[in-house]
Amino acid sequence: MPGEPQRGRRVDRRRALSLLSSAAAGAMLPAGVVGAPRGLQAPAYRDRRRPVAERVADLIGRMTIEEKVGQMIALWATKSEIMDGLGFDPAKASASYPNGFGQITRPSDKRGAPGAGDAAGGTAANWRTPDETVAFINAVQRWATEQTRLGIPVLFHEESLHGYMATDATMFPQAIALAGSFDTGLMRDVQSVIAREVRVRGVPYVLSPVVDIVRDPRWGRIEETFGEDPYLVGEMGVAAVEGLQGPGKFERLAPGKVFATLKHMTGHGQPESGVNVGPAQISERELRENFFPPFREVVERTSIGAVMPSYNEIDGVPSHTNGWLLNDVLRGEWGFGGIVASDYGGVNELDTIHHVAADLEEAARQALAAGVDCELPDGMAYRTLVGQAKAGKVDPALIDRAAGRMLAIKFRAGLFENPYGDTRAAQRITGDRAARALALTAARKSLCLLTNDGTLPLAKAGGTIAVIGPNAAIARLGGYSSVPKQAVSLLDGIRALVGKRRRIVTAQGVFITQSEDRSADEILLADPERNRALIAEAVAVARDAEVIVLAIGDTEQTSREGFAKDHLGDRTDIDLVGEQNELFAALKTLGKPIVVTAINGRPPSWPLVAEQASAILECWYAGQEGGTAIAEALFGEVNPGAKLPVTVIRNEGQVPYFYNHKPSARRGYLFDDIAPLWPFGHGLSYTHFEVAAPVLSAARIGPDGTVTASIDVANVGDRAGDEVVQLYIRRVSASVTQPVLELKGFERVTLKPGERRNVRFTLGPKTFRLWNKQMREVVEPGSVEILSGPSSASLKGTMLQIG
Repeated sequence: MPGEPQRGRRVDRRRALSLLSSAAAGAMLPAGVVGAPRGLQAPAYRDRRRPVAERVADLIGRMTIEEKVGQMIALWATKSEIMDGLGFDPAKASASYPNGFGQITRPSDKRGAPGAGDAAGGTAANWRTPDETVAFINAVQRWATEQTRLGIPVLFHEESLHGYMATDATMFPQAIALAGSFDTGLMRDVQSVIAREVRVRGVPYVLSPVVDIVRDPRWGRIEETFGEDPYLVGEMGVAAVEGLQGPGKFERLAPGKVFATLKHMTGHGQPESGVNVGPAQISERELRENFFPPFREVVERTSIGAVMPSYNEIDGVPSHTNGWLLNDVLRGEWGFGGIVASDYGGVNELDTIHHVAADLEEAARQALAAGVDCELPDGMAYRTLVGQAKAGKVDPALIDRAAGRMLAIKFRAGLFENPYGDTRAAQRITGDRAARALALTAARKSLCLLTNDGTLPLAKAGGTIAVIGPNAAIARLGGYSSVPKQAVSLLDGIRALVGKRRRIVTAQGVFITQSEDRSADEILLADPERNRALIAEAVAVARDAEVIVLAIGDTEQTSREGFAKDHLGDRTDIDLVGEQNELFAALKTLGKPIVVTAINGRPPSWPLVAEQASAILECWYAGQEGGTAIAEALFGEVNPGAKLPVTVIRNEGQVPYFYNHKPSARRGYLFDDIAPLWPFGHGLSYTHFEVAAPVLSAARIGPDGTVTASIDVANVGDRAGDEVVQLYIRRVSASVTQPVLELKGFERVTLKPGERRNVRFTLGPKTFRLWNKQMREVVEPGSVEILSGPSSASLKGTMLQIG
């Protein structure tokens, strides 16, 4: 039995762990590594040859109500109940959780350890080392598989927005930067590296990607998204999930892969007043036309493991209690078969914020009925379900349903065969040369040239360069980041590239905030008087320079997730803060060319800088190798080719502003310009491209027909470079109002000077479907303009007749 001595099995386990020599560290091990003692008939749920559904049914039939509910909770702050210091204590675990528990939240952080506090922020002190993480995971799994009655392994999850949020892991460009690459192949490659770095430590499940479309730059979480367009977000979401999990439909997770989580369903990216968790005042039609499609694309095209409901409410119903959303639409219409995992505290907030539940017990009942299968991060409401079930307040079938889904994901992940991490493999592959090289490639492909009067690219040899600004000498990584093995600042990158050929001078210019602690609750802007003294110093330093490179934008404090009233991250002012505009204006008086490197999580709605800078390179948070990539772009070794995944507005008065608006919108304002600073899809190059109008394979198709759009693109400049060919549609008429433009295809191509290529897109019923007056999805007869170009504001079109 599981509690009896396991000497023979320990020998097998040491042998099995030694087999983990691949980079994936997710390989299935021979049956019997975790299971019944030798010589005894293994129960059906131990038989890896059986279908997952059979194994789940067998195991559920053997479980008590306490054991089932245990599978639906997690431990985070409550890790203290199973730890002795930083290590796992099996005796404490057995005393605190005699029926086991289902999941552990973020095993890489120290939350629950004495003195660790919330274990948030950007310092290494808040995380376990990789070796400590693997040791903790493996100790927990030995206890779970050997010292609990049924030997059910524990499910571990981690954050991986743009890299595994754990010490030494590779930090790639932030999500919004990766979206700007318009390169789904790059997205798959990046997420594949993230998956292997996570899985090798023994974690099979991550909380990413974010596939909310975003329409409000006041919202501090905009950096976590793939932008404003449903099609772009859907394609990037599919690519991200395929990179993390593997492509297509499957029952069992492949070696080196992890289950992904779609966040946050839904309407999260257009909250009332731009405030995180605020109500989403969105109709069903708006949901189906814009907010649902990215989730639907991923669910229908992949084996996505999990979906996370959003914190907000829609039409008065919070997502964590919205059965129509999670049961009818997600599972019923789209056929989702994974788990629904609550956002952190999302079930509790049905009581504490939304006030639709009277207490934790009622919150648990509502969420369970709506289809939420597990409660993160600590399962405080779901812990009441045992007592409620015994009192007849909860249908036991709902508990069986949720517990069964949690067990299914464990079977699918192969945890019953091998739940362990591998220290040596983790040391070998985490942040290795290949991962760093990919991080550099991703940074290069994520840089977007917004303006350029000819100042860029800079010469590698010549006079003095002044590198100024609060983001010049620090490698900003953005939210949901940890501490990678290395991180390169812009100043580091410039010095390494041209430091021997050009004199480099530098100055702080201003400080944006008073600290760099991203975990701090209170955020205080830097002292203005001190900043003005620093501005004077920067002007003096730059006076004799030939050109000024000015690194400005955000910090991880000025644009972030506002997860509590005492931990805010949203803003009413979307322009630069912390005297950065004053710094720019003072440097401008010198009459020198000023090249702005925008290092930011929020779009650069900076009217003064947009109007007067010699060039602006949008870098977003470019990841650990960002400084190298940005320097290469400034000096012409890399030709920027990214595009904007969002519209960049002039000021917060234009909110909400998105390119795919309805025809009646954008009439204009008194005393201001209705146009944005830069349109969706915009991005310049050091060369020049010509994108032709699409040539259609047919002028007319039926509602069920398809047509091929062929688009010629040519590099007519004198440098090699990348162009993103973008294809849009515009419906001339429809039974319900339609957007003025809809992105329906894109392809990033690399062309040498004088090179020409033909890009083809196949457009079918999926391209042209819409929701009619009866809220049915149909393809209506009529005229549709097919357009192509390098951005949403520069298009050439041709007409197609449907019907």
